[in-house]
Amino acid sequence: MLSLVSPATVLAVTSAAATAVQGAAAAPIRWENLGIGPIALDLGFFALKWYSLAYLGGIILGYWHLSKMVRQPGSPMAQRHADDLFFYATLGIILGGRLGYAIFYAPELFANPLNLLKLWEGGMSFHGGLMGTVMAIAWVSWRAKLNFVRVCDYISVCVPFGLLFGRLANFMNGELWGREAGPGVPWAMVFPGGGPIARHPSQLYEALLEGLILMIVLLVLFWQTKARWRPGLLVGTFTLGYALARFTVEFYREPDAQLMDFAMRTGFSMGQWLTIPMMAVGLFFLLRALIRKPLGAAAAGAVPA
Repeated sequence: MLSLVSPATVLAVTSAAATAVQGAAAAPIRWENLGIGPIALDLGFFALKWYSLAYLGGIILGYWHLSKMVRQPGSPMAQRHADDLFFYATLGIILGGRLGYAIFYAPELFANPLNLLKLWEGGMSFHGGLMGTVMAIAWVSWRAKLNFVRVCDYISVCVPFGLLFGRLANFMNGELWGREAGPGVPWAMVFPGGGPIARHPSQLYEALLEGLILMIVLLVLFWQTKARWRPGLLVGTFTLGYALARFTVEFYREPDAQLMDFAMRTGFSMGQWLTIPMMAVGLFFLLRALIRKPLGAAAAGAVPA
């Protein structure tokens, strides 16, 4: 016997199918479905992690670019100084980054100092690495009688390389994910360890603002303008630019679990509090550079190799 389906039934089925399609389309991206992970190269007997590759790539690319910069007229240093900076700044990044993480984010590591050496377990602070790098620059500048501010100008142009690679490595590791994202964020992701909540991929926000955009700005200033002749202009731009980018992204980045209460009590995350003095320092050097007269070609002659 032939049975007819009522229009109401057809409408109900169509509506349910449409709802299911919309639900599937609105489903958040799952990080584990992207086919990525913390291991960049696995040979069985040796595994190279993205985080290690990011540090290695940032340092090598920064050294290569610094070597190109010091060959330009007006360099405050010679290649031999760039070589020294490469060595001491690398130590400053690693030691300062680890100690900074322990001081600002995980003081419990000091209960067992051996844990500070476990770099493979993660935990590096940009602000700590920055302080370590500044100390390295100060040491090389003092020993070689170089202009500290001008050396900082040149180094600051190279820093965003490492920031870009480092934040991309954070994303590849599925770590340092963002806060809960609303329904209007189609690129929201569910990260391992972050529960079933769709979150902002704040690592990519940081890679874009702290890394790519800041890198482009500084490269243009150095290669296309006379910014190198204004001591403090480049390092001021970097410091202020990074601080503003980090302060902004922190609104979308989930605070470290051990500092969640701190962020709720103070209104800002630890990362934001640490960028406030950076804003003041960056603005000071920027205004100082713009107010003062630029160096003349004779006064800014290259250091002989």
